[in-house]
Amino acid sequence: MTDHYSPLLHQWQQLEASGCIQNFRVAAGLTEGVHRGWFFADSDAHKWLDAAARVLSRSDESTLQPEVRQRAEDFLLLLSRAQAPDGYLYTYNQIHFPASRWENLLIEHELYCHGHFIEACLACHAASLGGDLPLAIARRAADLLVRDFLHTPRLPDGHEEIEIALLRLYEVTAHAPYLDLAASLLDRRGRLGRLALALELLRQNRRVERRRRLVEAARRAWDEAHPEAARYVLPPGNFARSSRLDDLRWKLSALSGQYFQMHAPLARQTVPVGHAVRFGYLMTAAALRARLTGDRSLLPTLEQAWQRMTTRRMYVTGGLGALPALEGFGRDDELDPERAYAETCAALASLFWNWEMTLLTGKAKYADLFEWQWYNAARPGLGLDGATYLYNNPLLVRRGVTRRPWYAVPCCPSNLLRTQAWLERYAVHTQGSEIWVHQYVDGGPWTIDRQNPGPTGQLSISHRLPWEGRVRLRLDLPAPADLTLRLRLPSWAARFSLALNGRPLSLETPQPSNVQTSPPSNVSLPLPPTGDYQTPDYSTAASLTPDYSTADYLTLSRPWQPGDTLDLTFATPIRLLRARPRVRSCRGKVAVTRGPLVYCLESVDNPGVDIFRVRLDPSTLKTAFSPSLLGGTQVITARSRDGRPLTFIPYFLWANRGESQMTVWVKT
Repeated sequence: MTDHYSPLLHQWQQLEASGCIQNFRVAAGLTEGVHRGWFFADSDAHKWLDAAARVLSRSDESTLQPEVRQRAEDFLLLLSRAQAPDGYLYTYNQIHFPASRWENLLIEHELYCHGHFIEACLACHAASLGGDLPLAIARRAADLLVRDFLHTPRLPDGHEEIEIALLRLYEVTAHAPYLDLAASLLDRRGRLGRLALALELLRQNRRVERRRRLVEAARRAWDEAHPEAARYVLPPGNFARSSRLDDLRWKLSALSGQYFQMHAPLARQTVPVGHAVRFGYLMTAAALRARLTGDRSLLPTLEQAWQRMTTRRMYVTGGLGALPALEGFGRDDELDPERAYAETCAALASLFWNWEMTLLTGKAKYADLFEWQWYNAARPGLGLDGATYLYNNPLLVRRGVTRRPWYAVPCCPSNLLRTQAWLERYAVHTQGSEIWVHQYVDGGPWTIDRQNPGPTGQLSISHRLPWEGRVRLRLDLPAPADLTLRLRLPSWAARFSLALNGRPLSLETPQPSNVQTSPPSNVSLPLPPTGDYQTPDYSTAASLTPDYSTADYLTLSRPWQPGDTLDLTFATPIRLLRARPRVRSCRGKVAVTRGPLVYCLESVDNPGVDIFRVRLDPSTLKTAFSPSLLGGTQVITARSRDGRPLTFIPYFLWANRGESQMTVWVKT
């Protein structure tokens, strides 16, 4: 998929067909009708606008660009018309309950929708889309929230998001009340007793159900009065294997407050619990607040929660969420690959959190997990055609799973596109004459030394990841300059080599970053410029996932010349990871990885093989590039113990060829 605009147009068509866009026209008084979709459907359209603005801010050329731009500008204008004069925008209430506001915050996602509305407007503002309009309507909404929430005892939203939006708006405007409200909403979590919270949740649930029945009756009446109107039935989500206790566990989690992360004050939330997306958004907001204010008092909480998540409650792919009914975390080591929910949006929420932790601490492990989760937990949600999706991402599938063009809860597609459009933003950041390279993505140029006097320049990156560990950085400077490059050394790289302008660059002594506790142990090991690194690593992993803490930043401080090119080559051996012994469903099995990718067996590539019972012979593992398979991909071939051929493909590419069976964990 090379055109970033075609998926946007596909998503717009789905939003139109499902009635999501029409909701805004009805709320604006431009037409008559009823609300369609879930009460939080507004957020799906806001994220589409966010994604469109981010894509339009790039320099990509496409014949579809004018159409996407026109739709984005028209929709932005529609939002301004649907927005109430005081800034309120929530079509579910505006259409059916115009006198109701902020009554069911634990369930109905009013603040969540306002948060994505503000973020979409900020993306439009950054892309110079719509002139002064996007920032004006974003501030109108935020000012309303400040008036209605800053000095009141109202509960925060049941689904975190508004906190992130307010903090990002504060970054742009420097208007202190936005920061104050975000901080206040964060600090309110866990302040209401559990019994009082449970009673309030039950009260809100009764009101929500009454309102739902009224809206359904209004829809039926409208449909009967307008038989000529087209009907759109939203398809269900992917199959997810669950147990009989899942619904009970979800109810207990909600009543205790854990589902909403309201069971304890934020400073005591060191164990990931509840809905995985909400947890990720909460941690993102907490880290962003710490970065903007300089108050690092919550940093121990953030670090402990991250450590517990990565070592006890995360799948080998970086997927999050073991309980389908809860869409969230189970207990420690409750990581059955077949029951894995691993919602795409949960991985995206973790990306946002890891980015903020990278900026806050300067530690490479957060950027390292970002990369791993992008390839193996987020990217699997988007099909090769750019128009089909996976909502949940299990690691073992016995019954067929088919990618769908849309879902009854379509939160992931537009969230994926907006994240993908800004991968460059997560790749590099500069601090004066320091250039931090966190992700190796094709992109740039990034401006260097923008804030300080002296020469400015640009950095560009090209690479052959994930198939080969080759990265090239180019410095286009107007004059020689003393600069410091900080290059992430991934945890998956066995060793690496450097070449400056085509000549090997030796490092006599390790040069660790000034924020890490230990230098990289593999700095001075040479690496041939070519070769297929096939040597398996049979050592048992200490945890279910790779040890991201072994990542580091290599510091290169020197005078750089205009046009300097730096070639960085990483070894990418095949690695076999084992699960912790307490993960019973994975005992005696391995996950096959290479470079930043997790691999899997898919039935379509292994006819006649029972992929759930076959036993891998690790000594036969090797790599091969297949230009005709799945658009061109690096496969791993092997043989079973009884001599049958096996083909592993990258996990993010599975389910692109119709229904199939699949497994990440393989017996040895």
